[in-house]
Amino acid sequence: MVDEAHERTLSTDILFGLVKDIARFRPDLKLLISSATLDAEKFSDYFDSAPIFKFPGRRYPVEIHYTKAPEADYLDAAIVTVLQIHVTQELGDILVFFTGQEEIETAEEIIKHRIRGLGTKIAELIICPIYANLPTELQAKIFEPTPEGARKVVLATNIAETSLTIDGIKYVIDPGFCKMKSYNPRTGMESLLIAPVSKASANQRAGRAGRTGPGKCFRLYTAYNYYNDMEDNTIPEIQRTNLANVVLSLKSLGIHDLINFDFMDPPPSEALLKALELLFALSALNKLGELTKVGRRMAEFPLDPMLSKAIVASDNYKCSDEMISIAAMLSVGNSIFYRPKDKQVHADNARMNFHTGNVGDHIALLKVVYNSWKETNYSTQWCYENYIQVRSMKRARDIRDQLEGLLERVEIEVTSNESDLEPIKKAITSGFFPHSARLQKNGSYRTVKHPQTVHIHPSSGLAQILPRWVIYHELVLTTKEYMRQVTELKPEWLVEIAPHYYQLKDVED
Repeated sequence: MVDEAHERTLSTDILFGLVKDIARFRPDLKLLISSATLDAEKFSDYFDSAPIFKFPGRRYPVEIHYTKAPEADYLDAAIVTVLQIHVTQELGDILVFFTGQEEIETAEEIIKHRIRGLGTKIAELIICPIYANLPTELQAKIFEPTPEGARKVVLATNIAETSLTIDGIKYVIDPGFCKMKSYNPRTGMESLLIAPVSKASANQRAGRAGRTGPGKCFRLYTAYNYYNDMEDNTIPEIQRTNLANVVLSLKSLGIHDLINFDFMDPPPSEALLKALELLFALSALNKLGELTKVGRRMAEFPLDPMLSKAIVASDNYKCSDEMISIAAMLSVGNSIFYRPKDKQVHADNARMNFHTGNVGDHIALLKVVYNSWKETNYSTQWCYENYIQVRSMKRARDIRDQLEGLLERVEIEVTSNESDLEPIKKAITSGFFPHSARLQKNGSYRTVKHPQTVHIHPSSGLAQILPRWVIYHELVLTTKEYMRQVTELKPEWLVEIAPHYYQLKDVED
């Protein structure tokens, strides 16, 4: 049984292709695909015209209101709507959808400021933000029952669209935007940009108002926009993501003909080719496109292939212990440091303390963050003092334990090299050599292989130092093209580690 099929994540899409194949050859196997909002005909056609069953839900009616004219500033419009509902409508909690942490924090401040002016004229309004980077104890606040005579307003990202249900929500305010991740295979750049939601998402959001009783949904866009400008469904993740991992896992399952693999929505062929090129450069595939020994080892790790290559390579540099810690910390992503609005200076100082000696971000994550936490016996107090998310650290520890188990499986012994940083940097370079960049005269960087201008992300410890040559973990486009998680390297390593990829002329200063 595959549930929540409408979310079309990377994993469900690959799973569809695999189970469809199996279901054809196994008449004894029953396959159930279930979902709340689903383009059922499309799924039925894909699974060889499978029968469709519909179960009527127990949803309460939701009144939908559109704006008469488009809103210029949806943040402001959302805040005004919250206060209007609070003053005019009967009690019941409000859920507002924003695109991210910054917007939520801004909205929270403005609402607090405006309520202060009204004093006791209005009932109490409790503001509860919810987004992924919020510490756990603050996240739990949204589920606390609202006190008598008060009203709760939940400011959420699209985490509240499907993944969690909050009781007592009667009003939903939907500005109609979300942050979309999309990947450009030509430049290897991930962009995280604000985009209009799809009709399916908008309906899912409106439905949140009718869980515990009849409700209302205020859409801050016009009915015309809804019917004519919005896409029907969100673009499936498989069409807007880096496919290197997908290709590696399918190859290791014995599926060699990827071009004709039966995807429900096939990814762009350019993305597939780029993924195959990258895996060939990492020597995970040979010239015929078959898995090599290295590739088979890499496929055991549920990580980005560049990261798993770095772990496999760390065997030669005798630093696999450090490398799996770095991999675990990178997998948790950018939610390690916590930066509350009222203590930003303290938080930034605490973060810069981890970068003393300009060791680069990878080593800072390992040595200073992970190992210091380990030395304090995984203390929660230490995390508070250093503005670090406890939950992210615990997750990194769990991931690290799993990776340690996998090292045994691919017969890499756990070796450690505490004193010398060079082998660790070389192991990182073995996996991330396609991600190298050199400093330009004007302080920006140029990537070496497919030249484009990039910048060091301001959160990096090297943002002020600007080394001549760097290797980066990923490229993200937000307001600028940023390199995330940067470490300095020596250009001659590139030719030494990847002679098939770099010639001497590429790396001469």
